[in-house]
Amino acid sequence: MLLWREKLPDTWLPQIRANLGPVLVDHAHLERKAASSALNLEKYVELHDRVRELNAIAIEELQHFDLVLGLLRERGIPFTNPQRSPWIGGLMSKVRKGRKEQVVDHLVALALIEGRSCEKFQILAEGVRDLDAPLADFYASLVESEGNHYASYLIMARHIDEAETAHRLDYFLDLDATLIRVPNPKPMLH
Repeated sequence: MLLWREKLPDTWLPQIRANLGPVLVDHAHLERKAASSALNLEKYVELHDRVRELNAIAIEELQHFDLVLGLLRERGIPFTNPQRSPWIGGLMSKVRKGRKEQVVDHLVALALIEGRSCEKFQILAEGVRDLDAPLADFYASLVESEGNHYASYLIMARHIDEAETAHRLDYFLDLDATLIRVPNPKPMLH
């Protein structure tokens, strides 16, 4: 897994614990966006040999979206509009234009999003157990999938250009460290 250059703020888990309903809504939107992102990658010529793998990721993300929608329904939490994530927006704003540059950056940024999801789901699997054991089990069940998506995206980027991927991963890890320190008053996964 990634060697993050900045740990999550100490305020993150308490904020999530105090706002599980809004966090589940945010999580649903993130899963929907993750599916859309996997399909969006199929536009790149450099990934045409990975379309089946990208479809599999999109399907898995849609299945997660459906599972989170089920949790919302079971708990009587309305599925409301998405909130913009400053962290994700910050990462995606640095994706360069230009065919090879754009696809490598897009893959690296998505890898980091999946990597942070894996980390956060591991934390939630233990961090909400005393409040909601079924929810803790749900988050534990997603950890492996998020880790696999992280690895898949990074492998795809390395397949396109190993040196450029290493360079941009270094850049995006520094960016992540900067962005993760910016306080976010909204209860969000990312």
